[in-house]
Amino acid sequence: MIEILEPKWVKCFRDFFELSGVKAGDLIGVLAESQSRQILLDLTDHALHQIGARSLRVTVPSPQLADPMPVRSTGATYAYDAYPEIMGSLGSCSLVVDCTVEGLLHSKARQELLSAGGRVLMVSNEHPEVLERCAATRELHELALKSLSLLDNSSLMEVRSEAGTDLRINTVGAPSRGGGGILGPNDKIAYWPAGLCLCFPLSQTVNGRVVLDLGDVNLTFKKYFEDQVVLHIENDQVIEIEGSGLDATLMRSYYEGWNDPNAYTISHVGWGVNPGAKWEALTMYDKADINGTELRAIAGSFLLSTGANEFANRFTNCHFDLPMRNCDIFLDRHQVVDKGNLVPLTNHQ
Repeated sequence: MIEILEPKWVKCFRDFFELSGVKAGDLIGVLAESQSRQILLDLTDHALHQIGARSLRVTVPSPQLADPMPVRSTGATYAYDAYPEIMGSLGSCSLVVDCTVEGLLHSKARQELLSAGGRVLMVSNEHPEVLERCAATRELHELALKSLSLLDNSSLMEVRSEAGTDLRINTVGAPSRGGGGILGPNDKIAYWPAGLCLCFPLSQTVNGRVVLDLGDVNLTFKKYFEDQVVLHIENDQVIEIEGSGLDATLMRSYYEGWNDPNAYTISHVGWGVNPGAKWEALTMYDKADINGTELRAIAGSFLLSTGANEFANRFTNCHFDLPMRNCDIFLDRHQVVDKGNLVPLTNHQ
């Protein structure tokens, strides 16, 4: 599909911004880099113009590669690490729209921007059709917030599957993140596509066995698993990657290429709640078309991620996002996902 200024996509962007309170006269900063997807910048500009907001765009060169391995979809751009003055200045904007390639979510620059009073709407580096299908809505946002409340008030997450997954996560004090793509008045960051409820487990709190089954997804490689891969986890650390097929071989070699113990540790865990996100979507696009954010948010999926976890004082640019289907998820023995299907929240009242 050709990436052009479709009126329907301009409307999607306008709706996204207005749901987060953007209005006429607001000053909106737009962050870009030289490798940003141009159509996302154009749609942002046109939507803000229709609203009547004042916008300014900052574009910096995409940085020289600094990692030993190829990276994709980390949520940790370092395009703005060398520009702390820009982050400080943008703190005075009503909000900042992030159109960088990897995004500010786990970046050093994000903290500089938030410390300056900034608020961020992240637009994932996706083809606009993905954003259209996974549009933010008030209903989705409400569902995500209620799910996050359950997570915040839990002390233990258990994940099991018929394939053999048996994972336990102590969630006491684990900071939660997520939402439905709407930036509320007291929120600092929202992102699109959204519909994910997750937490960052504290140190020494994750143990068990994870079976990545046929059809589960390796979003770092943007491919489905075609063979079972078993991760053995002790005290947050992946201590063994079991499997004889290509999927296990690629994961082992990619981890090894970083030569970084933090690469093997748990970053975050959670589940998706977005009914617009579809498991089959990865088959429909070339890898360059998408960032994979949609598959993190599939309603009823379990997301296991390894890599950086600032709340456990672990930092690395090696990051695996591994959405899994057909799991059972329990919070303090109350089931929230049943074999890959969301349990109605009324069951928890």
